Amino acid sequence: MRITVTSIPVQDQEKALQFYTEKLGFLKKVDVPLNEHSRWLTVVSKEDQDGVEILLEPAPKHFEPARIYQKALFDAGIPYTQFNTDNVQQDYENLAGLGIEFSINPTEMGTVKIAVFNDTCGNHIQLVEML
Repeated sequence: MRITVTSIPVQDQEKALQFYTEKLGFLKKVDVPLNEHSRWLTVVSKEDQDGVEILLEPAPKHFEPARIYQKALFDAGIPYTQFNTDNVQQDYENLAGLGIEFSINPTEMGTVKIAVFNDTCGNHIQLVEML
């Protein structure tokens, strides 16, 4: 088995697509309409275009338990997922320069350095650098 797609719940797919491509630098991989309100919409890392796709999942809009779960994680400041990076400090500076809000600035924690930002779509995302 292997992971080819993982999902992140988003409140607005179009807003999420803009954020993940224009701010984070991901590339749109698949965009297939499912109905008038939803689509199968994935993005991938520029550095690994054949790697794991992130499905920008509209679940919170259509499934109340997903909305409650996403809000509870966000309100508690718990990241929904994490992205690995080679340089948390550099990514923090680049993203903060684009106006992205961080709830945790670069912080060393044992063998990792982390930072946590708001993806503007209902999630905290953690950046992780292995030290």
